[in-house]
Amino acid sequence: MTTENSLTHSMDEAVKHYSSLFKLPSYRKVISFLVLVCMIWGLVFAILLFPGLEGLVNGLFLGASLFLTNLLVDYFTNTILLRRDPIYDLRRTTALSLYCWVFWPIFIVVGAFVDGSWLVRFLLLGFSTVLILRLIVLNSTSFADYKRLLSASVLQPFSCIVPFLFILTRADFPFEFYYILLFFIFSLIVSVASSFFFIFSLNSVGKQMLGFPSISLFKAFLLNWIVNLNAPFEEFLEKLGERQTVEVSLIKFNSSKPKAFIVTPSIHPGPFKNIGSSLLPSQLKTTLEKKVNCVVCVPHGLFGHEFDLASQIQGQKVINNVVKNADFEVHEAEATPFVKTSNGLATVCCQIFGGCAFLSFTLAPKTTEDFPPELGLFIRQEAEKYGLNCCVIVNAHNSLDGTVNMQEALDALKAVATTCLQKAFSQERVPFEVGAATVIPEEFSLKDGMGPGGITVVVVKVGAQKTAYVVIDGNNMVAGLREKILSALQLLGINEGEVFTTDTHSVNAVVLNKRGYHPVGEVIDHEDLIGHIKEAAIAALSDLEQVKAACRRITVSDVTVIGENLLEKLCVLIDKTIQRAKKIVVPVFATSGLLLMLFLLYA
Repeated sequence: MTTENSLTHSMDEAVKHYSSLFKLPSYRKVISFLVLVCMIWGLVFAILLFPGLEGLVNGLFLGASLFLTNLLVDYFTNTILLRRDPIYDLRRTTALSLYCWVFWPIFIVVGAFVDGSWLVRFLLLGFSTVLILRLIVLNSTSFADYKRLLSASVLQPFSCIVPFLFILTRADFPFEFYYILLFFIFSLIVSVASSFFFIFSLNSVGKQMLGFPSISLFKAFLLNWIVNLNAPFEEFLEKLGERQTVEVSLIKFNSSKPKAFIVTPSIHPGPFKNIGSSLLPSQLKTTLEKKVNCVVCVPHGLFGHEFDLASQIQGQKVINNVVKNADFEVHEAEATPFVKTSNGLATVCCQIFGGCAFLSFTLAPKTTEDFPPELGLFIRQEAEKYGLNCCVIVNAHNSLDGTVNMQEALDALKAVATTCLQKAFSQERVPFEVGAATVIPEEFSLKDGMGPGGITVVVVKVGAQKTAYVVIDGNNMVAGLREKILSALQLLGINEGEVFTTDTHSVNAVVLNKRGYHPVGEVIDHEDLIGHIKEAAIAALSDLEQVKAACRRITVSDVTVIGENLLEKLCVLIDKTIQRAKKIVVPVFATSGLLLMLFLLYA
């Protein structure tokens, strides 16, 4: 349990870390910052060379020249050199140049304060630093061929040093052009070699662990993060994943025609965005609804990231099997009332439809995250003792509030589930009614934490008791919101209920915040959300009909999942690659700097 939750947390943290690497301001802000930086450092450089008003005039000229040079070079780079690159638009190209100006002026200032005669040397060292930085960044993130990458790397620093040399000439500063020309050639050789060694060293980590270069995996992630291309990253997962047999449990309610389905896959809806099974809950819901012409909801099963599907192709395989096997006989005409049992930490809900037990687990208001499959195995064994031929188990996944002792929680869930199952089995079974409805709130988006599946409410009426199962297509919800929703439903005459989220990871890696996504209710207004839930509940209440129920467990073989082994390696790969970068960055750049400095001193 602890290992699985650690891996799940590591996977989410890895996605969040990768995503944050390309967090950029708007193009307007990038340009504004670029103007500011160029003007400030142009003034600083010129004032170091010229006294009084002359320094100010030359500084303004230099700053304007640097800005216009960057603007023209970035435009040329973007439209000519990197025109087919899916990552680099004009904003990112300009932002890279802006970040280069963070480093270059530092060398200029240091050179001026050390000794005026060192100004040119440190100006050239800054040039080399920018060149190395651009070579590394572009090689790590761009999909252009090496000739274009090399040209895009060298064009900006070579162009921007020209205004500096012009100002030095106006100030009669002593330097020789042939000396600088030789340095440019030497600097290019050293920069290419050091950047190559740096990237080669990082790639070796991935090759040792997975057989693929680390940078290739990172580029595949960027393609998904920036332009929503899922295929490149999924190709890695397909090659590295493992084959598994997965199950999908279906509870079907029929009146004179199909009324509603509760579909619970033994698949985790991740890892992020549109990769793997992240969209499975909404895709399964939409496809099955078209097939059976009734309401479908897809709550979360008891599985973690190790049961993420490797690709959408694998998800389609599961969906096709579910649709193919959804047409089965329904004959159970009686159900027990809804039973809820809690011991203060764990809460388990149970309702039995004929020979099928439907249970849900939550630790709300404590954090309720992924539970291990062995918990489901334990409950199924308990259900068999009562002669129940089918047992569908849902992780409500409906509260986030810090951390929880998972072993303690697991023990509590087993104990409470046993009691709850016993209570439910002892209840009288009577004919029942079901109504269901779905609402898709247009004002809520993936960035708000709402998946495309929207909100589904299934109401079950047994005798005088009305129970609402609320399924929200999101990745968990803020603590306390579940209780607000259940209280609001009571005002509609609904006696009992539970709130589930699908744990869809389509909302992950869409925003950059502490978690890498917004759980339901973190940015969505609670009253607006509850209003939509009440709307769906009212529609479900008006749709109540006497039904029969049946349960079926579908097995889909030869499905590629990420697997615990690959999941662990992916998480470790990121840490090891970062650690390798930290270890070699100083030696690589120190060696490069030493070689360049020796050239400047003795050439």
